[in-house]
Amino acid sequence: MLFVCLLCVTFAVQAQVDTNSYQTQRFKINELLKERSARFGQYDQSLNQRTGIFGFQTKKDIKNSNEILRQIVLNDNNIFKELKVLLEYKDLQVQQVQSNAQASNERISAYMAAIKKLQDQNEILRKQLSEQEKESGNTSFYVILLMAALLVTASYIIYTKSAMIKKIRNV
Repeated sequence: MLFVCLLCVTFAVQAQVDTNSYQTQRFKINELLKERSARFGQYDQSLNQRTGIFGFQTKKDIKNSNEILRQIVLNDNNIFKELKVLLEYKDLQVQQVQSNAQASNERISAYMAAIKKLQDQNEILRKQLSEQEKESGNTSFYVILLMAALLVTASYIIYTKSAMIKKIRNV
């Protein structure tokens, strides 16, 4: 019993750790998405920057835009890596739920088998009790009948002896 309780507590702690890890991973991804949005805004601004003569973009403007775009791509790669980790957590959680469900189904099946076995034993015991009650009822009847016969016999013997004693006294 102690082992079962300890096992349940271990699963609960593990589930809590997994949930915390999952939440931490989601937080990381959300931060990366916010960072991506901010960088995309910077990229949009850099495209509108025109510091060259006659309002054209210079090489520096284009390099700046490309650098921001490169950072966005690197950030996207980080997002994909973190999403992969998040999906692995999710897959792990799904596997845990499936294994817990399977273990629960096995326990339920074992309980159902035990209940069925106990019901069958209960039915056998009821039949035996019913047969014993019938037998004890028949036995009681025969014992009462025997006692009555003995009583009648004893009464007859006593009556005949008392009749003989009266005859002897009368003679």
